[in-house]
Amino acid sequence: MPITDYLMVSGILFVIGTVGVVVRRNPLLMFMSVELMWNAVNLTFITFARALQGLAGQVFVFLVVTVAAAEVAIGLAIIVMVFRNRKTVDVDEIHLMKG
Repeated sequence: MPITDYLMVSGILFVIGTVGVVVRRNPLLMFMSVELMWNAVNLTFITFARALQGLAGQVFVFLVVTVAAAEVAIGLAIIVMVFRNRKTVDVDEIHLMKG
């Protein structure tokens, strides 16, 4: 398969993730959309690593997956704590960061 096919799929996944972050109000769905965007970037890294016959893209993917796992663990912990305190996880109704 040509590189353009992989890049088109990656671009479509990234756009779907971006729309999910902008449109959704539930933080869990927003996290899933961000993960979809990161997977689109991972697909791009792997595509260019394969095309250029190098390992740098695969190393970047490993780092992105590691950061994504940490982001999900911390983000889910924050969401659970907000839900325990406010009894809602709607992004529009939560004003915890205001002083």
